[in-house]
This record gives sequence, structure tokens and C-alpha cells, in this order.
Amino acid sequence: MTQPQIFSPSTPARPLATTAALASLRVCYASGSAANALDALLAQTDVLAVVGFGDSAPATHGDARYLHVALQPVGAAAFEVWRAQGTVTTARAGELRWASDGDYAFGVIELDEARHGDIDGAAATAYRSLVAWLAASPTPHVLRIWNYLDAINLGNGDAERYRRFCSGRAAGLTPGFVDAYPAATAIGVRDGRRVLQMYWLAARSAGTALENPRQVSAWRYPREYGPHAPNFARAMRAPTPMAQVYISGTAAIVGHRSHHREDVGAQIDETLTNIDSLLAAAHIEPGARFGANCLLKVYVRRDADIAAARAQLAARLPADTPLLLLRGDICRSELLIEIDGIQGV
Repeated sequence: MTQPQIFSPSTPARPLATTAALASLRVCYASGSAANALDALLAQTDVLAVVGFGDSAPATHGDARYLHVALQPVGAAAFEVWRAQGTVTTARAGELRWASDGDYAFGVIELDEARHGDIDGAAATAYRSLVAWLAASPTPHVLRIWNYLDAINLGNGDAERYRRFCSGRAAGLTPGFVDAYPAATAIGVRDGRRVLQMYWLAARSAGTALENPRQVSAWRYPREYGPHAPNFARAMRAPTPMAQVYISGTAAIVGHRSHHREDVGAQIDETLTNIDSLLAAAHIEPGARFGANCLLKVYVRRDADIAAARAQLAARLPADTPLLLLRGDICRSELLIEIDGIQGV
């Protein structure tokens, strides 16, 4: 497998071949929770995907482009909407479903863990299915993956569910996966269903994996974090003429160690510093980082930290930065907050 190249702010930017360049995916948050609001979004022919969050969003829909995630939003219920350029078609095969305009594809697999030998078996099955789907797809390059699983921190040591998920992911990715690791997020939901949800963005052309000079690459973590290191890159630059960067789930980790236990404000500061470092590695100029064209999802572990998190984010980010705060658990129990997003929407 090709490992991600590690970039730093001094690395010269590499021009993209014009034959490989794709139009940027357009992503935004949309308010609303009722089924008719969702129907109105899905009636739009350029919509590639809609992700609805929390109890107020419809739990199901017959359209393959919709996914419901059981993370409760802070404030009004929200949809995340992906828009493509071409005509979007949909398809299903077994437990997989997807939508594509030929340049990009949104794919989903949801697996009952009990049917696959618990979380590690479900993760292995999900990733094997993804690898097979990519091999047969006209959009064979995965740019970004989101993983949501119940009770992510349950279990001690190597028996923790997140560590077992990482082992399953590693088993499912090898030996068939050929690209550099994609950007990714893994967050814990609290619905008790024990259903692994995985969705992804794939493209006709490969992106460029990015690493953070402030952090050890996740796929190089030492053994103390589990028998299999997490297989993801810190970010992925899409194959677009204008920079579009998919930011992995990012937390207050420097090197490979967590920082600022019990201090949510300091964790937010450290996390935003890490994201800023990533955007520098992607050659995004300082004045162009964050703001109106940077969409961020903020996962908050404790309800008691929500007010402080909002205040800290307001102090650190431009006022026009689109934010979606979600109640969720982070992969390390000492981490109180995680942020992912897209720069260049």
C-alpha cells in the first residue's frame, strides 16, 4: 500500500494535471428537520448526498442519497448537503448503497455488529466491501471516510471497542487497498444499537494525502495505542484546481500524546492549532483559512462543556465559519472535543 507523503508548509505545491482535475464538491449545512424539508433537498438534481443528524431528522428515507446519523446536534436540527456538478444516479448492492455523478460518489454501508462477530468483524466486513466496491467503480479513489459506532470507549486496554474497530479496519483494508490512506473520522454515538455506520466520498481521480508536522502520523502510532494503528491520513487534498482539503477528525494530540486533560478550552485551542498546521501543509494562505468557506463539525463529549466550547470557538474562529456542534464520544476517553471539516467549500 502507498503510504501518505508527509508535507510541511515548506514543501513546494505540486500542480495538478489538467486531465485529473475535478470541480470542487459543494458542501453546506441546511436547517430543517421535517420530512418535507428532506424531500425538498432530495428533489434537487445536483444533490449527491444528505446526512441528517439527531432525533429530529428523519430516521429513514427511500432515497439512497440519505443517511441518518444518531448524533444529537446542539441547537436546531441540521442536514449536511453535498452537491455535485453532473447528473446524479443511485444504486444498491446488498448492504451497500451509493450515488454518483461520474466525478464523485457518496457511498454508505451499515452493518449490525452481531451478524459479523462484534465491532472488529463488522469493521473488517465494511472495509473489505469498500475495497471491492472501489475496485469495480468508475470513482475508485476514496478521499474521505466517516465511521460512527456505539460505545466507542467501552472496554479496557486492547478490548476497547475503538481499538477493536481499528483492528477490523486494518484487516479489511489489506491486501486489496492500493491508494494512500484517506482522511477519516471515527466517533462514538450513544444509541445502543451496535450498528456500524460508514460512509465515504470517492472520486474519479486520486487526491493527495497530507500529514501534520505537529503530529505523528496515525498509521505510525506506537503499540501503546493498540495492536493496529489507525489507518488514516490527517487530511486529503482533493484533485481540484482550487484547493479543497478534507480535514480528518482532529483533537488535542501533539506528537502522539493527548494534551490538556479536563480543560476543554485548551483542547479546542490545541485542536485548532493542529488544523491550522494542516492547512499550512496544504499551502492554504493564512488569510484564507477557516471563515465562510470552511465547514466544521465539532464533536463534544460532555454537555457541561457545550457553552464553553461555543464561546471558545467564537473567540478563535471568524464569525462566518459554518459550525455544526454534535454530542459524541471521542476515540480516546481523555479527549473532550474533536473537530473535522472541509476547507474550500
